[in-house]
Order: sequence, then C-alpha cells, then structure tokens
Amino acid sequence: MKSSSKIILGILGAAAVGVAVGMLLAPEKGSELRNKVKNTANDFAGTISDLFAETKNELSGLTKKAKAKAGEMASGYTNSVKG
Repeated sequence: MKSSSKIILGILGAAAVGVAVGMLLAPEKGSELRNKVKNTANDFAGTISDLFAETKNELSGLTKKAKAKAGEMASGYTNSVKG
C-alpha cells in the first residue's frame, strides 16, 4: 500500500472516530442517533471499499509489470546461454 493510501486511511479512521464520539455526546433521540451512526458507518465502509479496490488495481498492475519484466529477463538469459 502506498504511503498516501495509508495517510488517507488514517485520516478517514480518525474522522470516523471523531464523528462517532460527537454523535454519542449529542443530545438526540436514540433512534435518530442510531440512524446517523448507521449512515456514517455505511459511508465509511463504502470509502474503505473504494480504497481497497484501488489498491487491488494497483497491485494487479504491479503484478503484470513484474511478470513482463521476468519474461524479458528469462528471454535474455536464454538467448545469452544459446549464443
């Protein structure tokens, strides 16, 4: 995971904790509070899901590059042994 992804994840986590604490301390009805917590948790889960999907795509790209480079190196090694 890139350091920028780690920073974003940390900021989102801290923000979610701050929102949750703020909601728990707010003078509201229990049902309203539960709905807000549920909505916030769903938003946070969606953001985390997007971040994981982005990371998965980056890893897939890196894997393809590594396989291509390994193929190039193997081909070069085979050609140097034959020559």
